[in-house]
Amino acid sequence: MDINKALRSAVATGKVYFGASQARKAIDKKEVKLLIVAKNYPTREREALVEGSDVPVFDFSGSNNELGASCGKPFSISVLSILAEGESGIFALGK
Repeated sequence: MDINKALRSAVATGKVYFGASQARKAIDKKEVKLLIVAKNYPTREREALVEGSDVPVFDFSGSNNELGASCGKPFSISVLSILAEGESGIFALGK
């Protein structure tokens, strides 16, 4: 699977939230199906974000700037919450 293509497709056709704050809220509401986390997101914050949840996490191999670019956005993204994959098939990353 081409991760960059899947990310763009998920952003365009699915339902996603950008950022750790939105991720925490969505995790608390049990809406998140998959988290994508940039490699430079602090480990301690990552662990705190998913603590007590069973949300699968995919570690993106690039930085937050690269994750933002892969999503087709002109800003950095440290955490991407996938609520609905749309036509992307991105949930396969969480298995």
